[in-house]
Amino acid sequence: MKAVRARIKKALNVGSYLVCADNTGAKVLQIISVIGYKGIRRRQPKAGVGDVVKCTVKEGDVKIRKQVVTAVIIRQKAEYRRKEGIRIKFEDNAAVLVNESLEPRGTQIKGPVAREVVERFPAIGKIASMVV
Repeated sequence: MKAVRARIKKALNVGSYLVCADNTGAKVLQIISVIGYKGIRRRQPKAGVGDVVKCTVKEGDVKIRKQVVTAVIIRQKAEYRRKEGIRIKFEDNAAVLVNESLEPRGTQIKGPVAREVVERFPAIGKIASMVV
């Protein structure tokens, strides 16, 4: 994974709900852990745009509900700053389901995808309809 070139505010705690923005059948996800998070004792793990998280599927197709899946966060409501000085924020918190090799499980993504995600995961950028 490539490093992100923006100061991304980690705004999504463990337990946060996300919209699933792809066509895998999942609708709502809940974060249960953050992959690669190295924290401090008794501090809750947090995630931001471009982070890989483990989630449970709370709403969606019967076949995929109640499963533990891996996802990449593509949008967050909290504002973050890019190196050019631009501040970016989105309307919702959203994620895309990925497999073990961090390639998307779906074939299309609804809504915009942050540029930081596409830099880190080029396979997600290939199926994205819009990159901001």
